[in-house]
Amino acid sequence: MIPVLLIVIPLVSGLLAFLIKQDKSVRVWSLLTSIITMVVAVAGIAFIHKASYFQCDVPWLPSLGSSFSLTMDGMSKMLCLLTGIAYPGIFIATWNSTYRNPHQFFALMLLMQTGLMGVFVASDALLFYFFWELALIPAYFLCSTWGGERRVAVTFKFFIYTFIGSLLMLVGIIWVYFHTPDHSFAMSSFYKLNLPGAQQGWLFWMFFLAFAIKIPLFPFHTWQPDTYEQSPTAVTMVLSGIMVKMGVFGILRWLAPVVPVGLWGYGDPAASMCVIGMIYASIVAMQQDDLKRLIAYSSIAHMGLMGLAIFVTSSVGIQGVMVQMFNHGINIIGLWIIVELIERQFGTRKMSELGGLAQKAPTLAIMLVIVSLANVALPLTNAFIGEFMMFNGVFGSKSSNYHYIFMVVGGISIILSAVYTLNMLQKVLYGNTSTLTANAKDIRGNEKLVLVVLLIGIVVMGVYPKPMIEATRHAVDAIYSKMFVKLP
Repeated sequence: MIPVLLIVIPLVSGLLAFLIKQDKSVRVWSLLTSIITMVVAVAGIAFIHKASYFQCDVPWLPSLGSSFSLTMDGMSKMLCLLTGIAYPGIFIATWNSTYRNPHQFFALMLLMQTGLMGVFVASDALLFYFFWELALIPAYFLCSTWGGERRVAVTFKFFIYTFIGSLLMLVGIIWVYFHTPDHSFAMSSFYKLNLPGAQQGWLFWMFFLAFAIKIPLFPFHTWQPDTYEQSPTAVTMVLSGIMVKMGVFGILRWLAPVVPVGLWGYGDPAASMCVIGMIYASIVAMQQDDLKRLIAYSSIAHMGLMGLAIFVTSSVGIQGVMVQMFNHGINIIGLWIIVELIERQFGTRKMSELGGLAQKAPTLAIMLVIVSLANVALPLTNAFIGEFMMFNGVFGSKSSNYHYIFMVVGGISIILSAVYTLNMLQKVLYGNTSTLTANAKDIRGNEKLVLVVLLIGIVVMGVYPKPMIEATRHAVDAIYSKMFVKLP
């Protein structure tokens, strides 16, 4: 019942939002329905031991062997919770942003939430692909209609990248479907297969490319910085905080358990792409003057570490990935909210044009410092435990021949992330005020509310991460056990 509600509520509310033409009314409607969705997602964690609440399996396309099959394990619950929490926070934080045709903007935002929730709970491969595409379509229109000056070209590149990846994944899904004994798209049927090693090799790349583009991993990342820069900040928050997790989720849910031999055979090349991307993105981030682009490249580096922890195949690393998917989403959304507040007040995102904000807007400065330090995994913040577990997994890997090298190179990227983050804090918050920041004002009540809630989550999850670890433990064990099979 719960996974059905997580899809139906944003779907129905999104369709109805098209009919609400008044600006304030559609904002209130979107916020209220997103809060209801959040409550349902929280219930998914509260009733974590009531398995009957998290299953749905009804005929959809029986002639093709596909059903409307939904299920929620610990990983799904954490990502649905992230999506449920993020949307009300985004709507509140961007309450004062203006949009042309706001009813269309908020309707598409809610429909994108429908696709995201569907991806995280689908246990039928064809249904998973359906929701995968459903999440992309609203994102395309949101970016191309309400984005910046270069929105059309940038969004076209984003769409082509992700659509090509989706087609490759569809080919892989269909191939696996025809090799299931019962010709079924059910996840259980896919998991039972033990395809020959050669087939698993090329199937690995079909699935991997789709997920690598979405994350994104080097060298398939080039769509991301421009898209984040040109998109409305509310959309950027969804793209970077939630949508990129679709790629990591897809690897854990569909790639690793279905083609484990391919994962073992090509894990090191994939892991190498991850660490190259981590170093590359960190170095490029150090050169940025635009806050949006700096955060975009920072996100590439952090997502690369998640990919690395998966491809070296260790239980503790996968546990760290599941924890970090949630924590990274919270931290990156917090950063985007602060960037939105800065740009709205000063009309710029360039660090060289800012400065001295700590003197004029102390609350904003405190918020930015805490979220930024969480983003670099300072101990006692939420990201620390996830990154610690992922590095621990890389160090103790028994499947990779180069895990020590990956460990060292990945550690360098963490040092670089501290360099560009502290440099950003120095330029934006300290020193003398500029002509733009001389009369700066501190943040408003609704903005403080969202950021305070995020900061409480950052500290609480950093000090006491046990609930997240316990919530995902069974999912980790189930996935990890399927990554070890005998060659056919």
